[in-house]
Amino acid sequence: MTMEVISQYFTNYGAIAIFVIVFLEYLNLPGFPAGVIMPLAGIWAAQGKIPFVVALLITIAAGLLGSLLLYYLGYKGGELFLQKCLNKFPKQKPLIEEKLKWIREKGCVGIFVSKLIPMVRTLVSIPAGVSRMNLLKYAVSSALGISIWNLFFVGAGYLLGESVFAYLGWA
Repeated sequence: MTMEVISQYFTNYGAIAIFVIVFLEYLNLPGFPAGVIMPLAGIWAAQGKIPFVVALLITIAAGLLGSLLLYYLGYKGGELFLQKCLNKFPKQKPLIEEKLKWIREKGCVGIFVSKLIPMVRTLVSIPAGVSRMNLLKYAVSSALGISIWNLFFVGAGYLLGESVFAYLGWA
């Protein structure tokens, strides 16, 4: 998906497009990189098409909903999924067990920090669900990490994106 296509979705569908695309990105679906989507929401806000705070809150809500969905999948079906993966890839067992142990040991701090690390931030939700982490603690830790991550990207788009897009001839 190109920036021009995403920009067209934003233009046609507004805040709903921001929410859906960020939600899909937090589900770790291919083709939805945060480095493209969220700065574009910031650019859209800089152009006056949506208030910055609204764009940021939409991305946070979408990120948290996507994270909670993956947590739920881990909570409800994670053990079965995990066993199938371990049966298919037995060499990965030590690594997976290490990550589950890390989440159990680090708890809220581990979730918060994980939400600030590319790739890990979207995948950590499943092991958190599998390990039966307290939902409220998970949600608060996730929301805080998601807020910082999204503020950085939406803010960068708001502050820098307009000039970059103009330079590239996309604005």
